[in-house]
Amino acid sequence: MNSEKWWQNSVGYQIYPRSFQDSNGDGIGDIKGIINRLDYLVELGIDFIWINPIYQSPNVDNGYDISDYEAIQPEYGTLADVQDLITACHQRHIKVLFDLVVNHTSDQHPWFVEALKGKDNPYHDYYLFADSTEEAPPNNWESFFGTSAWEYVPHLKQSYLHIFAKQQPDLNWKNAKMRTEIYEMIRFWLNLGLDGFRLDAISHIQKKNWAVPMDKDDKWRNFMNVPGIEQYMSELKEIFDEYHILTVGEASGVSSKKAPEWTGEKGYINMIFELEHNLKTGSKGHEVIDIPRYQDVIYRWQRDQLTHGWNALYIENHDNPRAATIFNTTSPSAIKTLALSYLLLRGTPFIYQGQEIGMTNFPFAAIEQFDAVDAKLQYHEALKAGINSKQALNRIGRLSRDNSRTPMQWDNTKNAGFSIGDPWLPINPNWSHLNIAQEKANPDSVLSFYKKLIQLKKSDPAFGIGQINIFTAYPGQFIFERTGPHNSYLVIANLSDRNASIPPQISTNYEGGAVLLSTDQNTITTTIRPGTGLVIQKG
Repeated sequence: MNSEKWWQNSVGYQIYPRSFQDSNGDGIGDIKGIINRLDYLVELGIDFIWINPIYQSPNVDNGYDISDYEAIQPEYGTLADVQDLITACHQRHIKVLFDLVVNHTSDQHPWFVEALKGKDNPYHDYYLFADSTEEAPPNNWESFFGTSAWEYVPHLKQSYLHIFAKQQPDLNWKNAKMRTEIYEMIRFWLNLGLDGFRLDAISHIQKKNWAVPMDKDDKWRNFMNVPGIEQYMSELKEIFDEYHILTVGEASGVSSKKAPEWTGEKGYINMIFELEHNLKTGSKGHEVIDIPRYQDVIYRWQRDQLTHGWNALYIENHDNPRAATIFNTTSPSAIKTLALSYLLLRGTPFIYQGQEIGMTNFPFAAIEQFDAVDAKLQYHEALKAGINSKQALNRIGRLSRDNSRTPMQWDNTKNAGFSIGDPWLPINPNWSHLNIAQEKANPDSVLSFYKKLIQLKKSDPAFGIGQINIFTAYPGQFIFERTGPHNSYLVIANLSDRNASIPPQISTNYEGGAVLLSTDQNTITTTIRPGTGLVIQKG
């Protein structure tokens, strides 16, 4: 990188709008609720927010099935509310990113309604149809939800492709007219003042020929970063560059080696959310992150984008269980150490709502408590396989996406301060003692640590475009140096079950240095115990 971009020394915050803050008592978070909580984000030190979809949708997949790209789902508010949100954010020097969902639409989108009217309808080619019978789909491809990727339409004697739920038909990016309409929609939102997009499932927009069978060792490779996608990404890049926006791609199938082609100076987007690091170990219902393997993936992405490209750093999002649970970090010190292990790496860190107070998985006790369509499918498949309901709940509950979607825990008033009405998802029972109000009042809380960590991150360009020197010989122990024009810093975050210490080859460099931040009152001369960490400035 020749010069620093604003986002290279910034911290992002992901908002799941349905669960962030309800302003009108209907139990569903909304746009006005986000506006009401912006000052909290300013206090936290956030530079930009990414908001999950708020477009008009039947909500089969909580907004990722869009029926009108330029309308707002009424339960969230209005287009005028969006404009108020953008204005309120910009007044506080917070930039705003929306989700851009262009791999598929809802089956209730007017395009698809028209597409079903016949093969001669001009919108039919906006989607991916193929001749078939009900018994014999066009091929054996499987969706991400574990079902066939094809849905049969009897009156057409064809099936359409859906790599997610059947209510989410995939768009045909080979159709130039469809692409033109997508590009006009993108400009619509950018002209309203958006500062960027998170590109949902963007690496899936190109597919292989239907004749290519599913690879049982890599089920989804036929629609992950398939050759030919370069044309579409280049066309998108022209718009992104014209508006000088921030773009973050969910781009599974793009390897760390190939990532610089996507995120370098001549790349299509600014950074990628890689999905490789979610490596787990343990039996079903008891999974935890395999930290040494997780660490290897993180280090590889750091190394492969060191000179070209940029990382998007995260440990939580709306599709994963809570980090405090899945990383098995039960103490406040361990949760702080987990934050330290990723937030000062080279890249732009994202914080998911509630992560900053250590929110945990929900103790699911009934299938009725779930909302995610994939969780329900998995539950009923388990029952069909002869697994009893308690075991089935345990199996799906641990990794369910609903864990991260329970309402935000603001205080210890009714419904954790999220809503005066009945929340759309149950609130975690630990809300009475685990909430933002209590953590704000405690200088040693996880929230207070996050605030200090964010301040440190932005205090020196060394933590932005500065160099990183990683010490790889310590499994589970994140030990790395960040170096800028004026200062060097050593970060040690011990996620292992063994004591850690300063690597001997650099120990003299940090004699007489200053501990700038510690998760548990560590000093330079003290052994860094499991579940603790610190940042030392070179003396």
